[in-house]
Amino acid sequence: MRTSHKWIILTLSFAAILVGACAPVTDLKDQQTSAVSLTLVEPTAAPDFARAVDVQEFSFPQDHGPHFEYQTEWWYYTGNLQTEDGQRFGYQFTIFRRALAPGEPPEGDGLATNQIYFAHVALTDVAGESHFFDERFSRGAADLAGAQADPFAAWVEDWRVESEGIEADQVLIVAEGQDFELDLTLEAIKPIVRHGQDGLSAKSDEVGNASYYLSFTRIQTVGDLRIGDRTYEVSGLSWFDHEWSTSVLDENAVGWDWFGLQLDDGRELMLYFIRLADGEIDPISGGTFIGKQGEVIGLEASEVQIEALDTWLSEQSGTEYPSGWRINLPTLDMELTVEPLIEAQEMRVSFTYWEGAVRIRGEQDGVPFGGSGYVELTGYLESMEGVLS
Repeated sequence: MRTSHKWIILTLSFAAILVGACAPVTDLKDQQTSAVSLTLVEPTAAPDFARAVDVQEFSFPQDHGPHFEYQTEWWYYTGNLQTEDGQRFGYQFTIFRRALAPGEPPEGDGLATNQIYFAHVALTDVAGESHFFDERFSRGAADLAGAQADPFAAWVEDWRVESEGIEADQVLIVAEGQDFELDLTLEAIKPIVRHGQDGLSAKSDEVGNASYYLSFTRIQTVGDLRIGDRTYEVSGLSWFDHEWSTSVLDENAVGWDWFGLQLDDGRELMLYFIRLADGEIDPISGGTFIGKQGEVIGLEASEVQIEALDTWLSEQSGTEYPSGWRINLPTLDMELTVEPLIEAQEMRVSFTYWEGAVRIRGEQDGVPFGGSGYVELTGYLESMEGVLS
């Protein structure tokens, strides 16, 4: 459930994106540089879009690319990196696709489209206790934004992830935010993981409220990070989620907590907890444990015990988030503690959420282990009902 998004229609003030999205415009550059006012509205029913109902066979590289018959899709990278002398950084790079109508976008060089793309990029400087982030929007036309399968690529203007070959297991990421930049090379070192029921990840008890959810959970990463006028040569591990759907969460859901955790011994753990309005966790929640050789163990909500250890209050948004967790997995005889590298990793973009780099300390069968990862927290400022998820 990587941000198992209860998607919305993004209504933007500039006509070039959504207002008359299939009509030509005379000066796209001027319109794109004008002020943007983002309104989040509940989508109307979309019966013509496909829904994630049945387990399906995946075909690569085709399924690394866009699935235009579904309403929403995202390509999501997070990672923990460090310099040779141990300076630590976290990063996030995400491209989202939202369809206005099902089917492939019109062919040709014009601006007509039925696809809207937007992207988030962030960089955490642990030693500097700083978190940088930025956001972009564009239409899926005239090469302004888009995604493709062969070779794999997804982009919003000059923010881009693209394959070095055909598959999505070896890619380059380039993105320049306000006063920071990513220039990274990624290579997956474990096979792709299919979450849920062989890739079909349920989001509620209602049939069709689900997504197709694939991940590369361990990706060797090298490259450069720039903050201001200083560049850092870094290496480390990344995590990649690809998810597509035409679904919403249960109407009682207010948000979710997502964990992508990489243990130092070569194993990974993905957990998600959908939070309900009454404070309980939706039983549909759960996760995936991935062994050293890529073997997969599914986890149900009843098999996971989680306790928040502290809270953090954002001075900018006034939002209080949990900060630090103790997770117990009795069926695996495993207990671990997850702590933010810094607390201030809030994303104040079109909607406000927390997405940040974390460290891991744990024990299994009496043997200690460490690790790193990323955590996402949504619905703490306001309910995610009707908001991008």
